[in-house]
Amino acid sequence: MHYHPLTATDKQAMLKEIGVGSFEDLLACVPSTLRNPKMSLPEALSESEIQACFRDLGRRNENVITRLSFLGGGSYEHFIPAAVHSIVGRHEFYTAYTPYQAEASQGTLQTIFEFQSLVTELMGLDVSNASHYDGATSMSEAVLMALRHTGRKKVMVARSVHPHYRQVLKTYLQGTEFSVQEIGFGDKGQFDLMEFQKLLTDEVACAVFQNPNFLGTIENLEGVADKVHARGALFLLDVNPISLGVLRSPGEWGADIAVAEGQPLGIPLQFGGPYLGIFATTKALMRRMPGRVVGLTVDAQGHRAYCLTMQAREQHIRREKASSNICSNQALCALAACVYMTLMGKRGIREVGEINLDRAAYLRGRIAELKGFKVDLSQPIFNEFLVTAETAFSDIEKKLLADHILPGIDLGKYYPEMKNSFLVCATETKSKKDLDRFVEILAKC
Repeated sequence: MHYHPLTATDKQAMLKEIGVGSFEDLLACVPSTLRNPKMSLPEALSESEIQACFRDLGRRNENVITRLSFLGGGSYEHFIPAAVHSIVGRHEFYTAYTPYQAEASQGTLQTIFEFQSLVTELMGLDVSNASHYDGATSMSEAVLMALRHTGRKKVMVARSVHPHYRQVLKTYLQGTEFSVQEIGFGDKGQFDLMEFQKLLTDEVACAVFQNPNFLGTIENLEGVADKVHARGALFLLDVNPISLGVLRSPGEWGADIAVAEGQPLGIPLQFGGPYLGIFATTKALMRRMPGRVVGLTVDAQGHRAYCLTMQAREQHIRREKASSNICSNQALCALAACVYMTLMGKRGIREVGEINLDRAAYLRGRIAELKGFKVDLSQPIFNEFLVTAETAFSDIEKKLLADHILPGIDLGKYYPEMKNSFLVCATETKSKKDLDRFVEILAKC
């Protein structure tokens, strides 16, 4: 932590430059009833005392280093090559804000262009934007794009899509003329095909699915795109980007828009953010795409140059007709994802995906052998899966926390019918020793 003292001389110089005699003069426009000079604040601390205070606070944080974590549900622990931190931490990247004067930010624009290029290849689609704030934002913006494109009022969302994402979408649409219909899922964790076909009408703007879904199950999306397109609607697919090393891309499934939480691509968990919203679509829809898009061109001298293109944001010429009020992007997180994908390459991402498959399959098989726990071995999964226990999850969690293990996510918080069920995740960061230790402690619950 850097400490920058402000002396009395500094304060007077600043006040003089502003044109006032004291700090209180700056508050003259604030009614006295809104001021509270008798605030109960602790005494000021010295620099060493402040550092000690923050160290004490920091020790109260739990993380995936001090505890063995099997948490997932949209935020995943993955190995991050040291080069990612080294490059992202360079001052020209780390201190630069998102570009508003595009031509003056050629380096940042180039990294965004490369990020977009990698995303389109990963997603199997034509174009990508410079990113959104997180996966939930990307999904909601994709739905708004579908509503604008079709001119329709209804949205279909699988109930197996991340609960937080669905809640963000409902918040986006609150107070509007648009409505959301949810597609249920069966005992196997996959969306209900019969209900999907029943709800899919000519009034639906888009159908939103997640694969693998929030329950960890890989959805069978065969023929879904054809059914959706036959009704004149758009097919939206939310994916785990690491899973695309071993699973079909959204483009191969026939998706019109693909979104993702980019955190698995070289971004630490960092207590929930900042994260990275990935957004890609087809060439036919690119002019309706929200957010920034960086293009490659040449300048007046014929040199390669990067620039913001298709600028349909409210900051530019569109105003109230803007495609979105998202006027920024996660440039630094997008750079981290860009560096990660470049370092890993196609082969590396495939190998990480294969290891995730292996770890989760091994752990699921071991838990299936335990008395008092039930898992469905017949369902295809990627790196997380559903476990149902005979005892309350709160008791299981308490037991494992005492052994410095984060056992997973309580699904009963999101799905009332899933009482005593929890979501377990195992990535390439977990060794066989870690998995066996988890099963050993779980067996005692």
